[in-house]
Amino acid sequence: MSLESDIKSFVKSVGLELYDAGIVTENEETIYRVSVIATNLTEDGKKVGVSMEQCVSLTHMISPFLDVTPPVSGDYRLEVGSAGIERKISNMGQFEKSLGEKISILKNDKHKLKGKLLKAENNKIFLDTEDGEVIVDFSEISKAKTYFEW
Repeated sequence: MSLESDIKSFVKSVGLELYDAGIVTENEETIYRVSVIATNLTEDGKKVGVSMEQCVSLTHMISPFLDVTPPVSGDYRLEVGSAGIERKISNMGQFEKSLGEKISILKNDKHKLKGKLLKAENNKIFLDTEDGEVIVDFSEISKAKTYFEW
């Protein structure tokens, strides 16, 4: 099994879903960051938040595993947390995990789109905008993220 699939198993065991995992460098410190999202929905169809207890539990599961199978050579810090209400979307899997949420897309031609993510399949993103449904090819996207209207 790969490191990511092992991490997915740990995440699933606490009722969450892996959103992203990877190595980042911040302030000259190497961090192995594991970002998770909830799979459960509230009665009104919104995703339940990720609790601190779930993140602590995951940290206690993943840390000993990474002691045996380190993600990087040298010193690093493990960071487990919620992917957040506003987060980057960088691959089709993350689009699929963001269905029903409001997203913002910057296309390669600098055109901006905002709306509710209806569907993500066959490298196409289906977005409900105020001008109607828009279909965007994944290859046309420069940046994308979820957003929250206060």
